[in-house]
Amino acid sequence: MSASKLQALWNHPAGPKTIHFWAPTFKWGISIANIADFSKPPEKLSYPQQIAVTATGIIWSRYSTVITPKNWNLFSVNVAMAGTGLYQLGRKIRHDYLSDAEPAVAKE
Repeated sequence: MSASKLQALWNHPAGPKTIHFWAPTFKWGISIANIADFSKPPEKLSYPQQIAVTATGIIWSRYSTVITPKNWNLFSVNVAMAGTGLYQLGRKIRHDYLSDAEPAVAKE
């Protein structure tokens, strides 16, 4: 990258000198944690958590396209959140409602 492109990034209204850069950058941790949970058994997944991750991703993806300055880091992290949340919800729904296995019965 040329020095002028790096300087343009540095001085951008959503660049690294602003919260508009760092908030979505750290939000990637949620998506990474959700990806790490892909190996977790579906019965351990939480509907409220995954609905919240999915809804947050969808709502903020839309918001990030209408604000000024355009924040593509915010957009991409929220698309990732919506995608991982939908995937996890799909796994949970398939396990709870569509699998042929008998539901686990608590022993008394």
